[in-house]
Amino acid sequence: MGFEKRPLFGPLFAICFGWFMVMIDATIVNVALPQLGKGFGASVSGLQWVVDGYTVVFAGLLLSTGWIGDRLGAKRVFQFGLVVFIVASVACGLALNLGVLIAARVVQGLGAALLVPSSLALLQASYDDRGSRARAIGIWAMVGGLATGSGPLFGGVLVASLGWRWIFFVNVPVGIVGILLTSRWVSAGQGGRGGERLDVPGQVTGVVALLAITAGMVEAGRSGWTSPLVLAGVVVFVVMAAAFLAVEAQVAAPMVPLSLFRSRELSAATAIGCLMNLGFYGQLFVLTLYFQQVRGYSALLTGLALVPQTGVIAFGSWLGGRITSRSGPRMPMIVGMAAGAAGFFALTMISKSVPYWVIVVPMAATGFGISFTMPAATAAVVEGAPAERTGVASGMLNASRQVGGAIGIALLGAFVAGSPASFVPGLRLCMIVAGVTYALAAALALTVPRPSRQPEQVKAPARAGH
Repeated sequence: MGFEKRPLFGPLFAICFGWFMVMIDATIVNVALPQLGKGFGASVSGLQWVVDGYTVVFAGLLLSTGWIGDRLGAKRVFQFGLVVFIVASVACGLALNLGVLIAARVVQGLGAALLVPSSLALLQASYDDRGSRARAIGIWAMVGGLATGSGPLFGGVLVASLGWRWIFFVNVPVGIVGILLTSRWVSAGQGGRGGERLDVPGQVTGVVALLAITAGMVEAGRSGWTSPLVLAGVVVFVVMAAAFLAVEAQVAAPMVPLSLFRSRELSAATAIGCLMNLGFYGQLFVLTLYFQQVRGYSALLTGLALVPQTGVIAFGSWLGGRITSRSGPRMPMIVGMAAGAAGFFALTMISKSVPYWVIVVPMAATGFGISFTMPAATAAVVEGAPAERTGVASGMLNASRQVGGAIGIALLGAFVAGSPASFVPGLRLCMIVAGVTYALAAALALTVPRPSRQPEQVKAPARAGH
């Protein structure tokens, strides 16, 4: 089977429509942050929550919303997620103060969390033929990479031409079309099914732990690392993280089955997913501020300046998938993370006056590193999990990546939240931290066993994401 027939192409096109919207919103807002800061009188800490309000909820609910999709039906949950996302986008665009904008971004994160697991479930249900399903998931993953990479440029165009509110208003027609296409072309995933109970204690302790560490790091940029609020956030995180592990070890149907981490492939790839998003999305947040606040670039010029980094993501994902299918996941993860680490360490040369062309190649290396690694990390997770647990394992990888992104924005943003004079030294420290996380990820990739069978026999990744 191929995609030349409309019944086969239709579900993929409809599902990717909503998927593209969700993934582009993870990066499209970055170039508008300086305008938001001026318009609302917001500090860097406040701007961090504009991004992390979305990411924390997205990360924290990703596994549970997969359970909801199984229970209520993937199509119903997917369309409801689109409705939630549309309504929240309108609220973002109409926001008159920073608090309302952050609250609306939180609701957007809920919509995204509902959409992502359901989109994959619909793809798997829509394509019975293994080959067609594999191609559909590959295209889905590439669309996610394209959306993530094009976010800053698309955001810069909208901010320059129509104003920052339109980076949210544009979601309305896109979301409505997504709902209509899904109604017309997606017939799978209509009904839910019974099964295990939702792991409420695990969900609550996990979200509280993530929120506490994120809030503590954001507050550190404003009040210092020894502030009582920062220390309280760390303490709550430690307590809640320990409670989460205890709950997951005891409940009958854990949200995160700890037994899966007995696999070296799965454990390493999940940790690599967290580390690479921590470094990449944290530095993307501060690099966007650097181009506008230090170099004086407009939003549009900032989007163009970021193209060497974000523009290679779709290509890197495609190439990484091809190489992984031939060599297995170990080598692409090592190469991708090592290339990214080299790029970040090279970016420590950054200053107010450094010529732009000098940082182009290091920026491209960092974008290539994360995108080249992602297909391999997904394959390693799927390979390391039992066949009946591949969906849960892939959800864990996506959740760990979103957690890493939320923590990265909070941590690296804290380094540049001081006075304007300390921004460039703080940015250099950000690049060092990002480089260290990538180097650590490369070291973890070395622990992944070499493939023991021919690559074509490796299971096709069930789920991927960006």
